[in-house]
Amino acid sequence: MLTLASTASARLELPALSPAAQVMQRVGLTDITVTYSSPAVRGRVIWGKLVPFGKNWRTGANAATTIRFSRDVKVGGKSVKAGTYSIFTIPAQNGMWTVVLNSNTKTWGNRGYKRSDDVARVKLKTEAIAHRERMTFIFADTTDDGTTLALEWEKVRLPIKISVDTKAQALANIKKTLSSSWRPYFMASRYFMSIGDMVRAEKKAKKSMMIKETWGNQWLMAQILAKKGDKTGALAYAKKALAGGGTDAAFVGFYRAQIKNAVAKWSK
Repeated sequence: MLTLASTASARLELPALSPAAQVMQRVGLTDITVTYSSPAVRGRVIWGKLVPFGKNWRTGANAATTIRFSRDVKVGGKSVKAGTYSIFTIPAQNGMWTVVLNSNTKTWGNRGYKRSDDVARVKLKTEAIAHRERMTFIFADTTDDGTTLALEWEKVRLPIKISVDTKAQALANIKKTLSSSWRPYFMASRYFMSIGDMVRAEKKAKKSMMIKETWGNQWLMAQILAKKGDKTGALAYAKKALAGGGTDAAFVGFYRAQIKNAVAKWSK
């Protein structure tokens, strides 16, 4: 007589027709995660037959395909709050396709879908590609402020532009975390320098040094002043940083040589 244990051990595991898949991309400070099932062409006519034109399609197989945004974003120019949404697509035989984000993530196919739950609808152009056997989501052209989420299947690519306001998010984080410690002001200064805002970079570097002067914020101030054209001031702070670095591992391992080169350059 078979026991429950022997029945469980005899379970047959086979490849799924539409295997589970997930892709994640960080854009600036925002995480975007797409979870879906990936059907294959398998010699079938996809567009207009397996997936009808002009009707809601689950954008995959099995349970709802979902997309999660860790922060507020814009999808095709439409504002979307942080959260998780199901993705529907309405293919068109001619003209623009429609991508729908819906707040109900428990749908199966179109069962449970209500248009009143839509949070965004965007019209998009498709592109022709070489054959893609399995439906796939790919992130491309990612910057600090946006990315393109591309749906590819058969010979169709549907690019979906997603944008984020990383600068505003970073400024909010800076405002929230600045304290009596020198380090947050140092990090804020370095960020402002990286985006070319030298006025705020210098202001935050000064605040950092008012709390505690370190070789790190001295070297940062030297770089800021150099970018502003103040070679004399830059040289003075670089010499301070060179003298104060001591045996600090980061200083010895990387920055000392960099600062020495700067001192030699600015001394000419």
